[in-house]
Amino acid sequence: MKSLLRAAVVAGLLLGASAAFAAEVTPVGTWKTIDDETGKPKSIVKITDEGGELKATVLEVLQSDEGPHPICKNCDGERKDKPIEGMNIMWGVHKDGDAVWDGGKILDPKTGKIYKVKLQPSEDGSKLTVRGYIGFSLLGRSQEWQRQP
Repeated sequence: MKSLLRAAVVAGLLLGASAAFAAEVTPVGTWKTIDDETGKPKSIVKITDEGGELKATVLEVLQSDEGPHPICKNCDGERKDKPIEGMNIMWGVHKDGDAVWDGGKILDPKTGKIYKVKLQPSEDGSKLTVRGYIGFSLLGRSQEWQRQP
């Protein structure tokens, strides 16, 4: 009887583990952005999935040359001189392959420039490589964001 109970427990653990491995790692969640030049945290960003399209909103600016609540001085259009906190900085991203999201745009609020963007989460989902580029993905720069609880 004890061996039957042990077998049931082991089977349950194996099923649970396989379900965890089968779960898809996704960029959706809250992330701490890390500056690729200084290595310091810059902001807290929330990525959401709206009908298969990923979007990102700045929840909090952690570090800025312009103080605690910077505005987007260099942005064009509707974002011009608006607070960066609460701003949608990424849009139009869709899943492209097993672990890559691509096809959207990302705004660099510091420069006001908009780039194409590619997202790739780490296998365990704790980090997200965010690559902004012009033209080809080879012509750009990457940041590694850290997932927040």
